[in-house]
Amino acid sequence: MMNPDMTRRTLLHLAGASSLAAAAATAARAEGGGGGGPTFANRTPMRIGMVTIRVRKLDSVADFYRDVLGLSVMERSATGATLGAGGVKLVALEAHPDAATEARNAAGLYHTAFLMPTRKDLARWLVNAAIHRVPLTGFADHHVSESVYLDDPEGNGIEVYADRDPSLWQWNGGTVTMATDQLDIDDLVALTDTRVSDYAHAPDGLRIGHMHLRVGDLARADGFYRGTLGFDPTRQRNGAAFLSSGRYHHHLGLNVWQSAGAGRRDGTATGLAWFSLEIAQADLFAARQERLRQAGVEVATVANGIEAADPWGTRVRLVSV
Repeated sequence: MMNPDMTRRTLLHLAGASSLAAAAATAARAEGGGGGGPTFANRTPMRIGMVTIRVRKLDSVADFYRDVLGLSVMERSATGATLGAGGVKLVALEAHPDAATEARNAAGLYHTAFLMPTRKDLARWLVNAAIHRVPLTGFADHHVSESVYLDDPEGNGIEVYADRDPSLWQWNGGTVTMATDQLDIDDLVALTDTRVSDYAHAPDGLRIGHMHLRVGDLARADGFYRGTLGFDPTRQRNGAAFLSSGRYHHHLGLNVWQSAGAGRRDGTATGLAWFSLEIAQADLFAARQERLRQAGVEVATVANGIEAADPWGTRVRLVSV
């Protein structure tokens, strides 16, 4: 049982910060910019589908996504696990017990961003995290969204966030205003009971709203994700670029904060194996496939779609839905 003040102090402690300003500074390093609910982010012409991660200790990582995020275990075996929400697959884990740990300065996953359907859902999850003493790495108000950051047991970054109504986002042409300000924890947790958790499992509408990747060079990343895959730029600042489909604030974040000059990834190490982009329109899917062909990108056939790799070997699946 915790009162609101204790919740606030507990969250600061879990974030390893002595103040909201320190927590916002940590979040600035974790994102650099911002977060329409699933009814927007996952209704655009292209949107994030699921993520697959190579892990050394399958059980501990699978249990984390089940217990901390509240995802449902949809499939589980000695070699892998698939978890999701509302019957939708969101995270697949591949067991590689002997894999080397991917270096922090390599290209790859920066974080997977799980988008809550409502602000109240975010509040409920945050109180649950506080009650269960889940270690956090930061939290912030990005103007377009409110976000909390943490890592899974093998250091794979996670963002849990809720979007503000898209009508409140500020655009200047094709650039959206995003920032990293202090998260008003008191106002957020006022939406729910801070004395006891009612977050037994993830809401059915939870989805992956965006992926944030480490890349070796922003210009090359832009050439692939914008030039070839056809995402639109929405913001660029401080060694990071943000891209989206359908005027979402960003489906993709790309940064060189730790990975500038990184070479091709070790495809056997831990970390991101692949993530998927869902495309509902047959003509758009065909157009993206043709752009990959014209760019000379090697493409493989997978279930319901195709797979290509970015310049650092991060695999991206385009899936027809």
